[in-house]
Amino acid sequence: MYKIAIWTGSWVLALAVLAHAGDGDSRVFRGEISDSQCALNVHSLTRSHQEMLKSKSMGGTAKECSLYCIKYLGGVLVLSTKQDVYHLDNPDKVLGFVGQQVVVTGMLESKTKTLHVVKVEAAK
Repeated sequence: MYKIAIWTGSWVLALAVLAHAGDGDSRVFRGEISDSQCALNVHSLTRSHQEMLKSKSMGGTAKECSLYCIKYLGGVLVLSTKQDVYHLDNPDKVLGFVGQQVVVTGMLESKTKTLHVVKVEAAK
């Protein structure tokens, strides 16, 4: 009976790890580490910081705007590309890149558009 419980537990754990692994191998994504408020058009018409920077009410840079939106407006860090916005399951890895163009290596969970960041570096 004990061996069956261990065997079953091992299978459940293995399936959970595979389900969390994403859609496959790591891929490369290019975009800006932004806040969800601007990137998802909550208060922006262009999926950018453009309107907020013109108003000067949320800072003078993309970084200041993102940090303001996260601290005061409930935003979270995301990777914003020309076509898509990806949620980050480990945003602590990108904190040093807020407001910057980056190259992110990670695994994508396509159903939720959530990116597991493996590596991030500033775009050249």
